[in-house]
Amino acid sequence: MGSVCFIVDAMVTGNMLPRHLKSIRDSGVADHLLPILVTSTQAHARLSSIEQRYHTHCLITPKLPLGARLNKAAFASQAEWLIIALQKQPLPASLWGSLYPQLNTYNLDALIVGLAQPSLAKRILRRLLASTLLLPPYIAVRRAWLERLGGFDPELDDASAIDDFLQRLHDCPTRLKTYSGRLLSQAAEHTSAMLPNDPDLAYTSKR
Repeated sequence: MGSVCFIVDAMVTGNMLPRHLKSIRDSGVADHLLPILVTSTQAHARLSSIEQRYHTHCLITPKLPLGARLNKAAFASQAEWLIIALQKQPLPASLWGSLYPQLNTYNLDALIVGLAQPSLAKRILRRLLASTLLLPPYIAVRRAWLERLGGFDPELDDASAIDDFLQRLHDCPTRLKTYSGRLLSQAAEHTSAMLPNDPDLAYTSKR
């Protein structure tokens, strides 16, 4: 497995933060091989307890928007792949265990993790009604590609920072696939008839 670092923002995951961390730690990889950076705007006793329990490192950045917090964490890590939490709902530990081998490739820039593809009818409806991207639970992005995209917009906060990054990810010629527990080749076949930047690949949804 190539080097991996998780970035989990406490404001994004909220009270589900411990479940995110437990899922990652239960994936079967030794803690020292799988660093986790937890970002937050303020230090408090709960974070200190979580840091010890799940062997994470907390980055406290008061007053910084989400985009700037994620950039700071990405800069602090030297891992080849960054796996970033984008929403509150955690993923099962079994998915992580099967995901890591998929990152042993030079043919991917990013991987949308845990987002099941909606039906054709739902995709059509979303294209008609939607204005923003549906956030996947996580995204894995190669460090070099994140830097090439310019990282997250440091001026944007909350969902706006994530929406902006995902939009740029899809607008650029990113070698992008989805993974929700199936092999990458199977996931790719499901969208092989679509153009690389087809809006269907972005799965749009009205907020």
